[in-house]
Amino acid sequence: MKTTIIYDNTAFKKDLQADWGFSALVETNGKTILFDTGGSGSILLSNMKKLNIDPKEIDDVFISHHHYDHVGGLSAFLDQNHNVTVWVPYSFRGVKNAREIIHITDPRTLYEGIHSTGELDKIEQSLCIETQKGIIIIAGCSHPKMTHIIDAASRFGNVYGIIGGLHGNRPESLKNMELICATHCTQYKHEIKSLYPNQYIEGGAGKVIEIL
Repeated sequence: MKTTIIYDNTAFKKDLQADWGFSALVETNGKTILFDTGGSGSILLSNMKKLNIDPKEIDDVFISHHHYDHVGGLSAFLDQNHNVTVWVPYSFRGVKNAREIIHITDPRTLYEGIHSTGELDKIEQSLCIETQKGIIIIAGCSHPKMTHIIDAASRFGNVYGIIGGLHGNRPESLKNMELICATHCTQYKHEIKSLYPNQYIEGGAGKVIEIL
């Protein structure tokens, strides 16, 4: 599994623009999935171009939740490539110009080795990717309690790590993670980094994380 952070509050690569929001490209099991789309279509597409990511080569779009900083770039992306399946939580409506739109309520498998936690706490879903080390959770903001996210992801295998926004979830809720890349809206980023120095990975637009 290869995850490239496209959009984040900070920039890992200095030629990329940082902005409030989150988006990442997930490449796994022969699928190329755009996870969330940040808050601005122009910033999303500009960062993608600088990262040599072609919108037309993306197979699917996975939207974690409906907040603007995660869906603001969706229309601009779909103007570039509407031949995609868009996976959205059940509560999210209004997606247009896509080949197929699938609303997700409960935990389910999207493709082999690729799953959704389902819409948790009536607001957000997370992406779950199988690797040889275990499940990697890709999260938008982690508005639901971390225990809810981990419990839902655990039905697909042992949870190894998490990449994405962790909102106000307490650092102690991550105690069993072997990999933590805290991005975007993470309230306790400094505490998480201090508590788990060996597990922690810096995020930021342009950061690439590869896991076998």
